[in-house]
Amino acid sequence: MKNYYYFLGVAENASEEDIKKAYRKLSLKYHPDKNPGDEFFENRFREIQEAYEMLNDKEKRRIYDDNLGHQQRSYRPNLPPVIKSFTTNKVRVQKGEEVIISWQTINADIVKVLPFGLEKGYGEKTIRITEFKNGQFQLLLHVTNSLLNKTLVQQITITEVFENTENQNREEAEKLVSPQQAQKAETQNPSKASRITIAIIFLIIAAMLLAKVLFGIEI
Repeated sequence: MKNYYYFLGVAENASEEDIKKAYRKLSLKYHPDKNPGDEFFENRFREIQEAYEMLNDKEKRRIYDDNLGHQQRSYRPNLPPVIKSFTTNKVRVQKGEEVIISWQTINADIVKVLPFGLEKGYGEKTIRITEFKNGQFQLLLHVTNSLLNKTLVQQITITEVFENTENQNREEAEKLVSPQQAQKAETQNPSKASRITIAIIFLIIAAMLLAKVLFGIEI
């Protein structure tokens, strides 16, 4: 049985106004027009609408609350919640790239994969990350045993990478090497002034040798 209160992110004793505010906020956030072609947003938007239609009707909500309470009483594990696994197939991705999330839990009656919301105790989800905050995207797995009032949380951080990262690294490396190359080239190729100085010295020496031969001048 779906927990519509968790779909809307409100408490089970939420007022009609609280339910309406939550619905308006989430329907704007997950509207398919903002993320066309993204199956996750389409499914999430349908869940939000389904939850609102149920909880906004007084008689439907009364019947739903009775059934939900019965289910919660019949399934309440008395052992602490456990996260057996929480993984992604990638932790470094480009914006818009797909990532596969998988998880498995036991002894939990409330399981959330944030920022996406309520999920089953185990499963797999394919997402497309379109927004990063400071180059990172945080995934959180919340598992709760409401009978024991115990919650476990595990986090995965996905880092954004760029298409031109390799080119940027190469350019930075070339900048670091360039001054050394320039210095080496200067050492191997003396300047014009240095060549002139050497030539003048050779001319002076030649003139002194010639004077010694012709006039017997001692050097």
